Amino acid sequence: MKAYIVGQGAVGSYLGDLLGSINVDVDFAPRALEAVTRVDPDVAIVAVKSYDTDGAIETLRKAIAYPEKTVIVSPQNGVGNEEKLSAAFGADNVVAAALTVPVERDEAGSHPAKEGGLAFAPCGKTAFNWLWAAFGSTGLDIKIVDDWRSLKWSKLALNSVANASCAILNVLPNRLVHYDQVFTLEIRAIRETRAVMMKMGLQPIDLPRYPVRILQRVATLPSQVSRPLLAGRIAGARGRKPPSLLVDLRANKALTEVDALNGAVANAGRDHGVKTPVNAIFARVLNDIAHMPQLWAKYREQPDALASEVDAEVRRVRALSKA
Repeated sequence: MKAYIVGQGAVGSYLGDLLGSINVDVDFAPRALEAVTRVDPDVAIVAVKSYDTDGAIETLRKAIAYPEKTVIVSPQNGVGNEEKLSAAFGADNVVAAALTVPVERDEAGSHPAKEGGLAFAPCGKTAFNWLWAAFGSTGLDIKIVDDWRSLKWSKLALNSVANASCAILNVLPNRLVHYDQVFTLEIRAIRETRAVMMKMGLQPIDLPRYPVRILQRVATLPSQVSRPLLAGRIAGARGRKPPSLLVDLRANKALTEVDALNGAVANAGRDHGVKTPVNAIFARVLNDIAHMPQLWAKYREQPDALASEVDAEVRRVRALSKA
């Protein structure tokens, strides 16, 4: 078995090491498109950020000698990646994936946690039993589901929790849960995501280690019940680990994945008639900070400033609905 991986960050390196442990021949794509050479892999893994998917497609088009014989796997966060890959290579050749193993990377390499696993869902009608068996032989917890859209939106529901809000305020999750106003917004954002999924006919799917269905159900409970339950879960699961969007802002990245997370919820809400003011503001404010870092000073450890933005958005939406 041969694997070709586009992206050699934490996730790409981890999956490469995992497959290498079972004697899979693993090759990583070079960063520069002009350095790409022809390969003939059985599986190609797209392990880049969502905003780099278009570039990954160009790499795969140049690299893969026989794309009709290669399965393309996307363990990327957010939604929208599988649609692009399917348009480029055909849905029957694309597999959606959701990785729930926390992975950190430093100069010494990737450092995965012992918990979590990997869920797969074919985007077309083809079942890749050999692929499931290969990953299963690594000892990783594997789950196969039928609905790839539900899979990716369920992972989005996880990735969005205590992510954008922490990034905007420049705080860690264990501190966020003590900001009453913003933690209330966090719960509202979860409810918005759930409402959008229901409107789209997508059922939440439990992922290895993470009971997504319980997360969304708890968020719908009265605040006096949901707040302590969610606070304990978020502080325990993420604690002092900076979420991905905060890592990006601290690295002064002008591009983040917020458009494929909170922004995707806001866009889908608009298309399906679901109000999503919290997710819309989280996406807009974070994008503003990424493009104009000097704006971050307005929001760092200033929960009132973020809450005011959401209140203004709610008033704006109400005014439009009455017009």
